[in-house]
Amino acid sequence: MKISEKYDEEELAAWIRLQMTPGVGIQTAHKMLSAYGLPQNIFMTPYEEIARIVSPKMADVLYAPVDPAITEQIDRTKEWLDDSSNMVLTLSDNRYPRQLLEIADPPLILYVKGRVELLTSPSIAIVGSRNATTQGRLDAEEFAHSLSDTGLTIVSGLALGIDTAAHEGGLKGRGSTVAVIGTGADIVYPARNRELAHRIANEGCIISEFPLGSGPVASNFPRRNRVISGLSGGILVVEAAARSGSLITAKAAIDQGRDVFAIPGSIHSPLSRGCHELIRQGAKLVESSQDILEELKHFQDIVVNQSSGERAEDEFSDEQKLILAQMGYDPVDADILSERCDMDAASLSVELLNLELSGNVESLPGGFYRRLAVS
Repeated sequence: MKISEKYDEEELAAWIRLQMTPGVGIQTAHKMLSAYGLPQNIFMTPYEEIARIVSPKMADVLYAPVDPAITEQIDRTKEWLDDSSNMVLTLSDNRYPRQLLEIADPPLILYVKGRVELLTSPSIAIVGSRNATTQGRLDAEEFAHSLSDTGLTIVSGLALGIDTAAHEGGLKGRGSTVAVIGTGADIVYPARNRELAHRIANEGCIISEFPLGSGPVASNFPRRNRVISGLSGGILVVEAAARSGSLITAKAAIDQGRDVFAIPGSIHSPLSRGCHELIRQGAKLVESSQDILEELKHFQDIVVNQSSGERAEDEFSDEQKLILAQMGYDPVDADILSERCDMDAASLSVELLNLELSGNVESLPGGFYRRLAVS
């Protein structure tokens, strides 16, 4: 069974139980994890203490006997992990994509099929209409192929139309492609993309935050859009109607501080209106992949040198660079940080103290730490 080296079956079961507990949404889960570190700790915390973090009603749900459906899901996941191409990444896994940790509501669990290393590769999302024009599909595939040839991974949502063309183009280049889906990772939707999904699983990567067996529920797709943009350094909208899921993804990208690009089209085409609206709102008009590469180079320079006012990159030790990269700017438990960095507690403590003394890290009550953005 291919469970991450950083947690055992009991820990995996606790993460799945937290994810599937009725009424526990992403925000509530993050609130409890911030207080107690790991899911096992949440379920072992005295009722009275939990009830001070969440409502008494929610505390009752957390202390109820484990639902048989959750136990069944845990067993199903373990069986799914027997396939060596499948894996599960939780927030405590040091392979969890760092860029997703930077968004406001990162998924608790990522179900991954294929090349997990693509989740941390430089990437750009390409999205657009399901009912794309022939020219739109050609543009999406051409842009994706060209950008993938430079080494960028193409991220999209496996929908028909622009998404399909983007994945096809990504597979043609050396950067490959990542499909973020709105069903369980064991389900292919839409069925017409079954062959493409199999190719992506073999040559690229498929990920989902939804439990195995989850069907194509309408509410899942807007949720997955924040993951598409969160994984990416920028997002290109090829064709979009005035009200479309692509604009939801673009809004998520803006909220996350990602670059947004749009291809203009005919003023007479309904599928140009969404792109034109984005351009009016400040999205960058692009006519070629080079337009994007010039902007992304600037974006990547910012990422590499982010918080450069704190200290020059070469002033940090390798261990400190790793800690800062895995920490992010939200509070993180020292135990989780130790797992992410694969460092023993004593070594981590020494480096955290040095970073705290230099003004780059803040120590918080309860054994938590947070990276500081120093201007």
